[in-house]
Amino acid sequence: MQEVYEFLKQCGTYYLATVEGDQARVRPFGTVDIFDGRLTIQTGKVKPVSRQMTENPKVEICAFQNGTWLRLAATAVEDPRIEAQEHMLEAYPSLRGRYAPGDGNTQIFALTNCTATFSSFTAPDRTVTF
Repeated sequence: MQEVYEFLKQCGTYYLATVEGDQARVRPFGTVDIFDGRLTIQTGKVKPVSRQMTENPKVEICAFQNGTWLRLAATAVEDPRIEAQEHMLEAYPSLRGRYAPGDGNTQIFALTNCTATFSSFTAPDRTVTF
């Protein structure tokens, strides 16, 4: 998990895929944290991505840097605790203009049942689970 976290953090931007009905949806994301021993991401409850992950919690993340890409398949589980929101916003203070712990909009999802595959054109794939 730590290696996946560091990879995503270094990338800055990664791409999160969700499903809406029978249509895949992909968008850039940038928040990643480790809270209470779990990899977490953040969004706003008013966004379609929140509804999509609530209705179908299976997600995938793709990120690329320095010739290596990461594909992470996971199940997104909401962590409604204020402490999770505070921890994320401490890691990303620039979001405080739009989000605040307990505002009814800030939403943290823990990624569970994770399978992360690191790939490149110069080395065999390597998979880790957590």
